[in-house]
Amino acid sequence: MSEKAEGKKAFDLETLWHSTAHVMADAVKRLWPEIKLAIGPAIKEGFYYDFDKAEPFTAEDLVKIEEEMKKIIKENLKFEKMMLPRKEAEELLKKKGEIYKLEILNELPDKEISFYKHGDFIDMCIGPHIDYTSRIKAVKLLNSASAYWRGDSKNKMLYRIYGISFPTKAELDEYLNRLEEAKKRDHIMLGKQLDLFGFYPDTVGPGLVHWHPKGAMVRILMEDFSRKEHIKAGYQFVVTPHIGYSGLWETSGHLNFYKDSMYAPMEIDEKKYYIKPMNCPFHIQIFKSKPRSYRDLPMKLAEFGTVYRYEISGALHGLIRVRGFTQDDAHIFCTPEQVEQQIEEVLRFVVYILNSFGFKEFKTYLSVRDPENKSKYIGNDEMWELAEKSLSKALDKLNMSYQKDIGGAAFYGPKIDVKILDALGREHQCSTIQFDFNLPEKFDVTYIGEDGNKHRLYMVHRALFGSFERFFGILIEHYAGAFPVWLAPIQVRVLSVADRNINYAKKIKDKLAENDIRVELDESQATVEYKIREAELEKIPYILVIGDKEEEKQSVAVRERGNSKVRFDVKIEDLIKEIKEKVKNKA
Repeated sequence: MSEKAEGKKAFDLETLWHSTAHVMADAVKRLWPEIKLAIGPAIKEGFYYDFDKAEPFTAEDLVKIEEEMKKIIKENLKFEKMMLPRKEAEELLKKKGEIYKLEILNELPDKEISFYKHGDFIDMCIGPHIDYTSRIKAVKLLNSASAYWRGDSKNKMLYRIYGISFPTKAELDEYLNRLEEAKKRDHIMLGKQLDLFGFYPDTVGPGLVHWHPKGAMVRILMEDFSRKEHIKAGYQFVVTPHIGYSGLWETSGHLNFYKDSMYAPMEIDEKKYYIKPMNCPFHIQIFKSKPRSYRDLPMKLAEFGTVYRYEISGALHGLIRVRGFTQDDAHIFCTPEQVEQQIEEVLRFVVYILNSFGFKEFKTYLSVRDPENKSKYIGNDEMWELAEKSLSKALDKLNMSYQKDIGGAAFYGPKIDVKILDALGREHQCSTIQFDFNLPEKFDVTYIGEDGNKHRLYMVHRALFGSFERFFGILIEHYAGAFPVWLAPIQVRVLSVADRNINYAKKIKDKLAENDIRVELDESQATVEYKIREAELEKIPYILVIGDKEEEKQSVAVRERGNSKVRFDVKIEDLIKEIKEKVKNKA
């Protein structure tokens, strides 16, 4: 293929981003030759590169690097692949003093090593890359951060630069506009602005959420709706302890496989207890509390169970990654014959619940075992085939498109992940339906079949929100804090224009409250313009202004969020009917 023809080859964004990471590393080395390179992959959106530098990168440094990158791009350097014998590769990296690359090289099998070169810059890399640096038409360095080498806090702290690039400037502009919109929707910022939740790391501990009154009200509404729907769907609610004997976690296998994420044990009456990271073993105890017949199945045990998992400080992020959180957890105990119907019912339930909170678009993933490596998984072929078939048939029956991840199943069973798309089109992991062949075996969970004999049952874990904390964070960003009327912590703010209007304003407030509408009265001495502005900043759906005209006509003036026109002479009975209708329809 000629170079001219090669220059027209199509490439995907991942390849472009990987190549741009190399260009960024080249620019950094040109500006600071003493810096050592670590790794620089393409990621979900863009790329990063880790560098061993004496001091963190500053905002001014990023500007300099970006300018240097533009020079390299303009030089139209060709990306060329080089295959070097292992010895030559080692000598090259030693000569360059690239200690991190040498560490990676030492872990590679003894064969030829792949490098990529553009201009004088050479990096150990398997590729692929674009053909010329000039194919990068638009680039932006976004921020810098610190990162331990290989994510291990025992290793040296490196400095990471994140960036993004596109084949056109228009695509970059669109992306940067989306980033700006995402900043406005940031749940951490809005959580503080709207007084929804807080963290107190110095006095309580990092990653432990405090739900403030308004945030707690939204959570109560979430819980009440979900609990009611679960009961209608045949789930039985249970409540289980927050701690359990170490033996429980030994039997479940958590102490072998999950200990690093569990909090240190406490000793009580010469026995070790652990704070629970999962609810499953407790639900199994309830199921096993008496013999169960096939006539008792399926049994669906649900709990809004708070669990605690140790996450490293650097991984904590607002409500999305915390150390204490409450799962809308449930476990379905059923016979093999019931599996397919149960999965179908759960999927319908997932879609209904997520739709009710305003999420209409999903991406679904089916994780199955690797048929070429069955030794990695527990359970026999018959169990796996039935479970995987049940999951795929339920998805097909509901016309849910999905991507199959071969080899992505956990060692104890296949699963479905339903990811929601928010208002900005971003994916968020929420709902999971997970088979488990492990715990029924570990805890010897059985039922009495029609033949009078004991049989091993099938156990399905499922969560719809995932956790209330994470889902609430996603809700905040999806709605930019402007919750729909049914979820708004305060649905109506009543404002008095003057002191003489306060008594009538109180009557309006009381009438709303009598109809189970969440309402506040602002009778402060501030100007009505100030009161309106405050209510708008709090994103309250309805603002009612009460002045002399309203009192005279026994009406209210209504400012509805998102509508610039004020409605005058509205009768309170009509407004109550309107709000109740919106709540009922979850508009």
